[in-house]
Amino acid sequence: MSQSMTREAALRIGLAARELPGIEARELVTALVDKLDLPLTEAKLATITVADVKLILSGEEAVEPDHETEQIKRAVRMLWGEGVSSGEEMPLQAYQEGQMPGSIRVACASNKGENLDGHFGSCERFLIYQVSPAEIRLIAVRPTLEADHAEDKNAARATMLNDCQVVYVQSIGGPAAAKVVRAGCHPVKIPAGGEARATLVQLQSTLTAPPPWLAKIMGVAASSLSKYAEALEPAEGGES
Repeated sequence: MSQSMTREAALRIGLAARELPGIEARELVTALVDKLDLPLTEAKLATITVADVKLILSGEEAVEPDHETEQIKRAVRMLWGEGVSSGEEMPLQAYQEGQMPGSIRVACASNKGENLDGHFGSCERFLIYQVSPAEIRLIAVRPTLEADHAEDKNAARATMLNDCQVVYVQSIGGPAAAKVVRAGCHPVKIPAGGEARATLVQLQSTLTAPPPWLAKIMGVAASSLSKYAEALEPAEGGES
């Protein structure tokens, strides 16, 4: 993709496609290449008009596309770069393995800022945090645009999270959730969304005494089960 378009152009096209229900990013790329030729650059995308997008969607100048004009206008603004901000501009904190004892890696589906405001299959990026009982660090931002060009979009997104133990999302379908679990990550739905760090602070408070589901992920004993474990231990001098 780097030879056919710039990273910024790819981001703009991916966001524009999301404004047009039923249009995949790869389909929009193909249509734009037919009109603008390779490589696709920000300068070329800035020449696209509403009429151009209507023609791309309809395939015939005389046919009105099955999309509202306002949707098309939003898509064009995305192609122009209006309101498009790269997740890489977010301030990240350095992290090396072993720096935060007792920590886990957590992803949050996000579209804007440090917010948990995305659905697994359509969010613009995943915010990646390292969370310990004492600290929360934003260590990476992973855009999903390249994964959306894969044959199996959800599998590609799941692979992006194979170093994370937990991913928070506003929603996720059953088949997609199964792919995330197979990648070694545990999906957790927070339908209301909100600030990512607020959710992580709640998670952080449980790390020293994790509930069973989290203890399993961390590979430690669940404190809530300790009383049952004690009851199963043989009394001193009793039968083993």
